Order: sequence, then structure tokens, then C-alpha cells
Amino acid sequence: MDRFPKATARSAFIEALSRDGALIIEGMLDPIRLEALRASIQAEAALRAAGPEGGPRYWQTFHGAHTKRFTGIGLLSEVFFDLLEDEVLAGIADALLKDSGPQYWMNTCQAMIIGPGEPAQTLHRDGDNWSSVMQHGWPDCPELTVSMILALEDVDAAVGATRVIPGSHQWPDYERVGQSDETMPAELAAGDALIYSGKVIHGGGENDTQDRWRWALHLSFVVGWLTPEEASTQIYSAEALQNRSDRVKRLLGFSAFNPYPGRGGRLWLKNFEPW
Repeated sequence: MDRFPKATARSAFIEALSRDGALIIEGMLDPIRLEALRASIQAEAALRAAGPEGGPRYWQTFHGAHTKRFTGIGLLSEVFFDLLEDEVLAGIADALLKDSGPQYWMNTCQAMIIGPGEPAQTLHRDGDNWSSVMQHGWPDCPELTVSMILALEDVDAAVGATRVIPGSHQWPDYERVGQSDETMPAELAAGDALIYSGKVIHGGGENDTQDRWRWALHLSFVVGWLTPEEASTQIYSAEALQNRSDRVKRLLGFSAFNPYPGRGGRLWLKNFEPW
């Protein structure tokens, strides 16, 4: 995977994503905002137990018995909204999701804090959330989702750096899931970010340390005509977002979806009217 400074031209990002399905942006978040975000997430994490609250065994394993996950990051830190409006991240999402039209949702923003003793996560594609769509026309189907893993502290292979199989977004066989020896760890300095296509195979790495946690934040976007993972309208209120930008309102589900100039009808309406 290629590494780029944040000031790199967007075209270089898109070229790398087209070729490898993933890249690393160094210095994605500045130190002041990084510290504020990290402090907020670490304070919330201290109140939460590791592991899922229940559900099918597969999802318990996927979540991780030694991993802490939580959403609602905008309730904890103003930096969440800065990330939603980040011009570099927005530019990448705009370019990758352009086939769906100019609008998309936030899929989810969640802390992903991998604890000591956590085995490697099942390799997967983020687009598997909508596999019935993604399999249609694979691998030439449009991009459905694009994701970022932001390092809140330095992340190395030992603590569970996300492992990626570059080029797997172009594999002819959708059912091929890949093997661990085909992956490479996305090691990040604090403030760096892994950006990757929803088609690329990846998974959280094993944390084989005794006392170190992997502090990271996941943020992803999904095309506007699919259901996102996080129910943002159940977390944020219209009143809390009334002074936010149109982009933030749309990302969090507080405005209608208009596919123009793409094809399709208006969605997410009130009384058949956009809002």
C-alpha cells in the first residue's frame, strides 16, 4: 500500500485506490484535534466492557470478546463533525461513490479498540453488508462504501493493525476470501489513516500483547440508496443538528436523498417532498 501526505493531489489517492484498493494518508488529523478526540473516546471506553452484549455467535466473534466498540461519536466530541467535513476525505468519497449520484450517508463512525489477547478478525469486505448488491456484476460493480481507520495512538502489527489484501477488490471470484499470509498490516502513526474500498478484503489484526490496546476510529460512507449500518437518526436529534451544514445533515439522515444527475427517484421524503 502506498503512503501519502495529506496535501497530496486527490488524483494520486484515487489512482492508488483503483490499483490497490487501499492507501495510507499520513497526518490525516492534526495533533490538537487528535488529542481532543482521543481523550473523549478513552473516557467513554473506560465506562464500557469489552465484547458484545449478545447476539448470534458469528457476530460475537466478529465484534471481538476483547474489543470495545461504540458509536455516537458526535455526542462525545466536536471533532467528529470536523471529520465529516474534512475536504480530503470528502473528496475521496465523492470520487469513489460518484456512480451513485452526488449524495451518500455516513455508514457508521465507531471506536474500534482491540484489547490484549484478541485473535485476528475474520477477513471480510465492508461491502458484504450489502452482498446481494455487490455480487451483481462483480468485480465491475460500482463502489458502495468507502472506509477510514484513523489511528488515535500509534498502531503496529502487535496491537492489531488492520490487515489488508491489496488488489483483492479486483479478484474475479467474489467468494474468494483470502488467507492471512496474503495480508499486510496497515501500521499507522497517531493521526494517520487507512483509507480503503468496500470491495477490498481486510480484517482487524491479532493483538498479541499483554497490556496494550489498539486505539482507532472507523468512519465510513455508503451510497444514499442503501441502508447504513448506524442508525444516526436514532442517535442525533434534529434540534442538535439544526445549525450544522447541509452536508452533515445529509450524512446523518436529516435531509432527503436526490440522485440527480444519477438515475432513480427521490428518497427519504416527508409527504412526498424533499426536506
